[in-house]
Amino acid sequence: MLTYLGMGIILGLSAGFAPGPLLTLVISETLQHNLRAGLKVALAPLITDLPIVLAVFLVLRHGYDSAPFLGILALGGSFFLLTLAWQNLTLSSADISLEPLPERSWRKGILANFLSPHPYLFWLSVGGPILSRALEVQALAAVFFVIGFYICLVGAKLLLAWMTERSKGFIRGRWYRWSMRILGLLLLLLAGLLGYEGLQLLLGSA
Repeated sequence: MLTYLGMGIILGLSAGFAPGPLLTLVISETLQHNLRAGLKVALAPLITDLPIVLAVFLVLRHGYDSAPFLGILALGGSFFLLTLAWQNLTLSSADISLEPLPERSWRKGILANFLSPHPYLFWLSVGGPILSRALEVQALAAVFFVIGFYICLVGAKLLLAWMTERSKGFIRGRWYRWSMRILGLLLLLLAGLLGYEGLQLLLGSA
């Protein structure tokens, strides 16, 4: 169970701090309005991700939960994590846009996350297979993975909103870039483990 909790924490932190539409909204809404506006955007995944997780879970658990299918998904997830790791390791402050945005932070956060391909790609290629394997071990392991992931995903964005409010220059500071590089190395490790498991599933079903 602790293994799946740890995986959820690493993936949640990486997704939470990674540049993207939602992170941009968190920062820009905080800068333009106030901390409360940024916090509203940061909480958006708690609403938008539930139907995505349920849909992917049903697909994997009913008719598609086979070794070849999961093996292909695992390899796809490994490639996806490698892409994210590369983005983290090569991140510069210029990668983050802070263009002015209109008000209605809550609705914008929900739309930005729901229409972004990242949650779908993550849960289909990485989170879904991990969740499926966790359920085979123990239901509580799956719960630990989901809780660890979303606490760190949302918590990272809440922290960024708070730090943006406290210090306008934080988001372009050295601490942020080095944090992303460390998370990038952890993502490389997870990508290797997921790729190895995918190859085992494919070779074992051959």
